[in-house]
Amino acid sequence: MGSAARAYRSLQGLFAVYKPPGVHWKLVRDTVETSLIRVKGPEFHRLKVGAGHRLDVRSSGVFVLGVGHGNKLLTDMYSCHLPKEYTLQGLFGKATDDFSDSGRLIEKTTFDHISRDKLEKILAVIQGTNQKALLAFSGVDLKSQEAYELAVKGLLRPLQKTPPIITGVRCVRFAPPEFTLEIQCLNETPQYLRKLIHEIGLELRSAAVCSHVRRTRDGFFTLPDALLRSHWDLRSVGEAVRQAGPRVRAALSLGEAEAEPGQG
Repeated sequence: MGSAARAYRSLQGLFAVYKPPGVHWKLVRDTVETSLIRVKGPEFHRLKVGAGHRLDVRSSGVFVLGVGHGNKLLTDMYSCHLPKEYTLQGLFGKATDDFSDSGRLIEKTTFDHISRDKLEKILAVIQGTNQKALLAFSGVDLKSQEAYELAVKGLLRPLQKTPPIITGVRCVRFAPPEFTLEIQCLNETPQYLRKLIHEIGLELRSAAVCSHVRRTRDGFFTLPDALLRSHWDLRSVGEAVRQAGPRVRAALSLGEAEAEPGQG
């Protein structure tokens, strides 16, 4: 087997790259695919890179891609409804037409009355409401020991595609007008998260915009796994696919096992 054929065989699985802000997800995918098919060998011209959960132009962070049979694994990953994590940066005192700090200004408000305690009370309400929704969608008895244990371990999963669900949220920085949240969620979009910041502002009798959405985890991939632009090459991608393989297989098999009990 030649070196090109060996390299081709190593490119069969999932890996993650870091999508910078201001770049369309499709350009990231195309750039990675182009860098891989530059390698000589007819196999590489059939190589397709598929995109996982997408990030819009303004957002950044962990962006999962599939290569070769990894494209099928992307579908399996969707079916497992694995949680994702984000860092959201917010700004009190203004509202815009698209909930971002770069949108058209609609309103300016005061924010001196907002305390960290008031913010955290709102976050607790959001988390509690969403936890009830997750229990309902997961198909387990809400009052059972099983539901309690799964919730404590963070292993509750919906049985089907659901509306966005916040499984955890906390404030990690409060320096008005700026604040930073860490959030765990399912079936969200970056725009949904920007709107969440807007709604938190309203609940606090003020206004707020989202200045940045950064994905820090997508299922079994975290920021340290995400290849930077300088490593979107054959050797780095092949190594990333190899390293991720055992985690991917373990997480997908666990996800399938968890889905079975509630299907009867």
